[in-house]
Amino acid sequence: MSAPRPIRLGVAGLGRAFTLMLPTFLQDRRVQLVAACDPREAARQQFARDFGAAVYPDIEGLASDPSVEAIYVASPHQFHVLHTRIAAMRGKHVLVEKPMALALHECDQMIEACRAADVRLVVGHCHSFDAPYARTRDIIAAGDVGPVRMIQALNYTDFLYRPRRPEELQTDAGGGVVFSQAAHQIDIVRLLAGSPVVKVRAIAGAWDPQRPTEGAYTALLWFENGAFANVTYSGYGHFDSDEWCGWTGEMGNRKNPEEYGVARKRLAGISDAKEEARLKAASTYGGPDYRPAAAAAAAHYQHFGPVVVSCERAALRPTPEGVWVYADEQREFARLPAPTVPRHEVIDELYAAVSRGDAALHDGPWARSTLEVCLALLQSAREDGDVAIPAPP
Repeated sequence: MSAPRPIRLGVAGLGRAFTLMLPTFLQDRRVQLVAACDPREAARQQFARDFGAAVYPDIEGLASDPSVEAIYVASPHQFHVLHTRIAAMRGKHVLVEKPMALALHECDQMIEACRAADVRLVVGHCHSFDAPYARTRDIIAAGDVGPVRMIQALNYTDFLYRPRRPEELQTDAGGGVVFSQAAHQIDIVRLLAGSPVVKVRAIAGAWDPQRPTEGAYTALLWFENGAFANVTYSGYGHFDSDEWCGWTGEMGNRKNPEEYGVARKRLAGISDAKEEARLKAASTYGGPDYRPAAAAAAAHYQHFGPVVVSCERAALRPTPEGVWVYADEQREFARLPAPTVPRHEVIDELYAAVSRGDAALHDGPWARSTLEVCLALLQSAREDGDVAIPAPP
């Protein structure tokens, strides 16, 4: 049987999101990187060297390249709507990073642009793509464990103390943990609950005046089917909840607990925002300190912290290796085969949508709903009250 014809993919933005997807693109034969755009000349030069591919300084050039079949929009959050619309107008399918956008009307513009151009729109990577959560969803759908009643999800990381550009520390510009991290958790619990969110109550913390954006939150989500979820996140770099995941990191890699505090230590000598932005750029693709991830570094599936799903007749706990099922009188472990390509689930969905025209789970309306809950979380924390999510028209 012949290998599938690869999707000819262009990349808009060669920053951190691209570097996290790069091991997937390198190992999955269903994707061929044929072009890229980035305002940084060093990044363009490295891409041209690495892939012998065309490079452009802006999205217009990339979207006009006839060799490009689909575009991975991995630019900063605030550019997603513009870059998606330009890609669609040039007839390119779109894989856009989360969060889909920063406002609901921007999501609507992206959805309409892709609909009008008859191109596919897939939004990710969000961790709801990850195989352990998909397996948990399958167990729930089989019916033996009964309906979902409650979900608890938490994650403690050093997110806020990784080098940032100034806008990444400004909530109105899409900074902070809600736009970048709550999108993961909300996607996961929406997938597992299998029902729309109807109400949100949240509180958020912004505790470091040097990094004046939300670094933590806790939110209670009510679902239409009667289930509810509690989601908690802290990016303040103290406790690391990967300790509760067998020291398997978010990317499926083995972590060294002796490296505690490395993020805060790295920032300790930084004098101002410009220097911090330079530090981030230096370690990004094309920068002098950039080091590509080892192709075989991920021994397990990616994850987003401990999750427990309480169903009527069992509790389910997805892990980086599979899913624990705690039933009335016994427990068992549904082990998954080890991953061969990291994040292959994203390419599964993209390839099915582009090559066969299959409906994507993580399409525009799905991602819009996740953003709507993120925005409700911020509103609830700001106003100290419940926020209702209206039913879709």
